[in-house]
Amino acid sequence: MTDQNAAHIAQQEIAAEQAYVDNVYERLEASGQVAQALVAEGYARGHIGHEGGLVERDAMVFQASKRIAALNAAHDGLVFGRLNLLDGESRYIGRIGVRDENRDIIVVDWRAPAAAVFYQATAQDPAGVVRRRVLRCAGEKVIGVEDDLLDADNAADDLVIVGEGALLASLSRARDSSMHSVVATIQKEQDEAIRAPSRGATTIGGGPGTGKTVVALHRAAYLLYTDRRRFESGGVLVVGPSSVFMNYIERVLPSLGETSVTLRSLGEVVDGLRAERHDEPVAAAAKGSSRMTAFIGRAAAAPLPGTPTELRYFYKDDVLRLDSAELDRIRRQLLSGAKRNRAYDKAPAAIVNALWRQVAGERALEKGEAEFVETVTTDDRFVEFVEDWWPPVDPIEVWRTLPDVIDTLGHGTFNTEELAALKESWAGGEPSIEDIPLIDELRYVIGEIPDAGDDEDDGPKQLMSFERREREERDDRYRATRSIEDDGFAHVLVDEAQDLSPMQWRMLGRRGRHASWTIVGDQAQSSWPHPRESEAARKAALEGKPEHAFRLSTNYRNSAEIYDLAAKVAVVGVKDPDLADAVRRTGELPQHLVVGASELVAQLRTSIDEILDRVEGTVAVVAPRADLDRLGGELADLLEEHGGRLRLLDGLDTKGLEFDGVVVAEPDAITDEASAGWRTLYVVLTRATQLLTTVGTTDRWRERIA
Repeated sequence: MTDQNAAHIAQQEIAAEQAYVDNVYERLEASGQVAQALVAEGYARGHIGHEGGLVERDAMVFQASKRIAALNAAHDGLVFGRLNLLDGESRYIGRIGVRDENRDIIVVDWRAPAAAVFYQATAQDPAGVVRRRVLRCAGEKVIGVEDDLLDADNAADDLVIVGEGALLASLSRARDSSMHSVVATIQKEQDEAIRAPSRGATTIGGGPGTGKTVVALHRAAYLLYTDRRRFESGGVLVVGPSSVFMNYIERVLPSLGETSVTLRSLGEVVDGLRAERHDEPVAAAAKGSSRMTAFIGRAAAAPLPGTPTELRYFYKDDVLRLDSAELDRIRRQLLSGAKRNRAYDKAPAAIVNALWRQVAGERALEKGEAEFVETVTTDDRFVEFVEDWWPPVDPIEVWRTLPDVIDTLGHGTFNTEELAALKESWAGGEPSIEDIPLIDELRYVIGEIPDAGDDEDDGPKQLMSFERREREERDDRYRATRSIEDDGFAHVLVDEAQDLSPMQWRMLGRRGRHASWTIVGDQAQSSWPHPRESEAARKAALEGKPEHAFRLSTNYRNSAEIYDLAAKVAVVGVKDPDLADAVRRTGELPQHLVVGASELVAQLRTSIDEILDRVEGTVAVVAPRADLDRLGGELADLLEEHGGRLRLLDGLDTKGLEFDGVVVAEPDAITDEASAGWRTLYVVLTRATQLLTTVGTTDRWRERIA
């Protein structure tokens, strides 16, 4: 067959598929109109004039609006697959299910059991599939088809086979600023992980480029489809390493018809808080260590700076005095029976009781304890003292005191270098990503401030002092907005799990105590320096949950030329790394340039320009964290000119991302900046899909792997 004839046949097949797709979109439009009508009807029922009408209205509007959102999200490339089966049936596969006017299925939802064979059939085991076809679409338009002939022995003589296969076609697509669904090209081992049992914890491992992240996201969509009531009502939380990563993946689930999933970076897990910067390695390791839990407990119990240390009160003929030792004793007594904020309402009575025990004057004793309590608790001086001595506290308020108490309360827990690094990290007053788990720990150790109606005692109440109101207003923009009772989810998906510190595992464990989990990671890419400590925290977070482990073995991202180099780096970074098999070669070897310090920026600019000219998609410049600000200024014009394609990132922020081309600045500095530096360099090198260039003033790293 000539190329011209093949092209003509392909166009005929595209036209035939377009006719079917057009019919599907007509039905989609009709479904949208029905949903819009239900919204209008729901609002109309709100005018019935009784409470039942309002409830009915809200339910109708909510469900219809969800359907509209799903239809809109799945609109682009709705139909992506077709199966020609042994019995002669043609079955179309799409992002959501669609029925015709007779309620017959014309598109099968990719998560439905009837669609599983689209991913699981192979030439060795066709499972009743003769031909598998992937439809490549742009919006509503079919622009190409790619076929796999799985059962040649049973194929009809006139069955047309077009293209070289959908997977290879997708591998050559240029990258852009967002991750895309791979729902049309999921491979068998990936599909098995997606459809794993929902209970317990499903771990998805494998080297870079094996599709772990996108498989995990498709698994979230699959779980919502199979048990929507459970997972939608309980919530699905997706956690990634950075806001850069979350922005990269945010379109995947909506493109699969799911719009109700909560996506948060590690700096955003606590509702109402947001952090985007990392601490320096020593401080980050200390904050993430499980040793931090004991220090946080001590800090939560300690008085706030400025707390009064003595109370003198004149009553009748008595001078009543509570010194610092007695106040400390009362503090310990209150904390022994309740969390700090839960003991808030009991503090006034504890102070009054301690004062009454000192009353010895005849006049006072004649009046009795009841009058004493009435007199003291209505005295503004007493109320102000108790408010200052035992105010209800916000976790942020206690977190701000940590640099003041770290030397005394952290002595023996952290060494001298760690203590200095911690104090310096808190000097700016803004939470880092590593601080978010500490604030979350404080939320649980301190407890929530009880509402007035929560108090079961008849004891005196404190008033809100001006000073406390001022503190609350100051900290308002960092206030956690949800109750700890609302932290739980039905499913927790955590990506780049190998990077989680013990404190981050504790934070996520609280949200997944009654949840099922999907855990994605690769130890060879870990930036956390103490894996055994982290593994113990992981086990505690998943205590009692059965685990289902899956390993993805094929690297679809990197060319073999790039991955061969990266694998040598991985061997230095970790013992026995999980190395995947790269499936394609491009003939493009990585380029390595060593220049003088004065020539570094000029060479970086040249290398960036060369790669931008040679690839269609995105390019990353990856540099040591300490050099980011300087290089950001020196490369500002290039970054602005190619804003949609060119990014400047440090090694940690490249986690989970991929680019057509990568330029690495000062690889030796990346390996030196932390104890996990070699693993970070492994991550950086494996971000490149087509072209890779390193530019440095030294070349020690290549000598090490030679």
